[in-house]
Amino acid sequence: MAQSFSQDSLVEYGSRRVIITITAIICTLLEIIDTTIVNVALNDMRGNLGATLTEVAWVITAYAIGNVIIIPMTSWLSTQFGRRNYFAASIMIFTVCSFLCGNANGIWELVLFRFLQGIGGGALLATSQTIITEAYPPEKRNMAQAIYGLGVIVGPTLGPPLGGYIVENFSWPYIFYINIPIGVIATLLTLQFVRNPNYGTKSHIDDIDWLGIFLLAASVGSLQYVLEKGQDDDWFSNKFIILFTVIAFLGAFFFIWRELTFRNPIVNLRVLKNGNLRIGTGLTFLLGFGLYGSTFIIPVYTQSTLGWTAFQSGMLMVPAAITTAFLMPITGIILSKGVPQQFLVSMGMLVFACFCFWGYFILTNSTPEENFFWMLVTRGVGLPLLFIPITSLSLSTLKGPEIGQGVAFTGMMRQVGGSFGVALITTFMARQNMFHRSTLVSKLSVDDPAVSARVQAIQHGFIAKGMQPDVALHSAYKALDYTVTAQANVLSYMDVFYYLGLLFLICIPFVLFVKRSKQKMDMSEAMH
Repeated sequence: MAQSFSQDSLVEYGSRRVIITITAIICTLLEIIDTTIVNVALNDMRGNLGATLTEVAWVITAYAIGNVIIIPMTSWLSTQFGRRNYFAASIMIFTVCSFLCGNANGIWELVLFRFLQGIGGGALLATSQTIITEAYPPEKRNMAQAIYGLGVIVGPTLGPPLGGYIVENFSWPYIFYINIPIGVIATLLTLQFVRNPNYGTKSHIDDIDWLGIFLLAASVGSLQYVLEKGQDDDWFSNKFIILFTVIAFLGAFFFIWRELTFRNPIVNLRVLKNGNLRIGTGLTFLLGFGLYGSTFIIPVYTQSTLGWTAFQSGMLMVPAAITTAFLMPITGIILSKGVPQQFLVSMGMLVFACFCFWGYFILTNSTPEENFFWMLVTRGVGLPLLFIPITSLSLSTLKGPEIGQGVAFTGMMRQVGGSFGVALITTFMARQNMFHRSTLVSKLSVDDPAVSARVQAIQHGFIAKGMQPDVALHSAYKALDYTVTAQANVLSYMDVFYYLGLLFLICIPFVLFVKRSKQKMDMSEAMH
């Protein structure tokens, strides 16, 4: 009863709940936006810091590694230090490191501060979800999940246009400096308004699972490195990729052994005995795969193939973000009315598959901007139908402290799913691009009248511009080669959308294997 009283006493009302909700959602947005905002500034960083393209890519990789290492440990760390103190400290780490990133004088200095920023930022995700959920009474906690989902789903969309605007009008350090005033305000609001629940007994230093922490960091950190750098380093032909793959595998093996045998594990793996959590964790991985994969592929296509600026590419995603923001609370209400989670997840997968197949049919070398509008709005409709029901479904048959561990697992798997999505899409596109180019070239023959006519037409166009005939002929062949390459790229993008759509369609029947909880889950238990 004491625990129940402690949980119920943390429910907030009126303006206090509004302030806590705004604080938590701002922190979620800060963390998520920072995963994508730097993408558009890499060229400026490279020139300013004198770095190579490979070196500057570590600015993204280091942040992602810091994120994925800390997320599974948030529940344990909150218990040790008190959730309010831990949350405020994480905001301060994130804010201070944002300032240090903007003032970095070298690429590796920037990479170090980005890693530390990722350590602070990763804690904001799961802890924000806990704080928002706890502030609402049980009957309104699906709505709380919808509010939290706004940051997770909308954040990746806001990063590129915001980053593009800052880089075009100011300079790259300001993509970090904008975090500072927001972080200071969020820290003060956290210390003033967020209340600390009565956690259980803290671990004595002798009972802390130091080996588990080390193995977790080594395993997930190495895995994140392999996923981030694999394609750039030609995967297993590179000795470092092989080394970190071995470390990731062995680290995961011994981490699982350690957590199942140690008396006070850093991560309670036994919670995965729950079937709904296992399936829900897989669905969360798929959600991260689709969310971050599509957020990655669309800007790359519009910039590399259509020649758009980063700001234009980012603004293209805004209607979808607005649609998602509008439908998040509606989805929360529908779920609260008793509509089965399996039904909403299946609908979300079907809508997301439609978005992917739509992309498959409209992509060309010159697709006009207006053709993307309803396709991306469809994506905006699908994401709320996936995020809220999957989160609810994952935790629906867990009780007490198990729910907090479930939140950590789903948060980590969403991040890892996104990393897998980007890595696999990048690799798949590189392979498909080579395949399509080879296929297209094989169909071109100098003896083909149509090919000869095309080359001559291009040659005459160059001659009309003042080129010598032999130079014009060489340029005509180069132009034809460029056309083949561009078409191969488009076909590769089409393949990505096609197979991503198939993946979501195939997964729909598996959702039916998830049993629905016979009683409503009290999300207040998720805090312990």
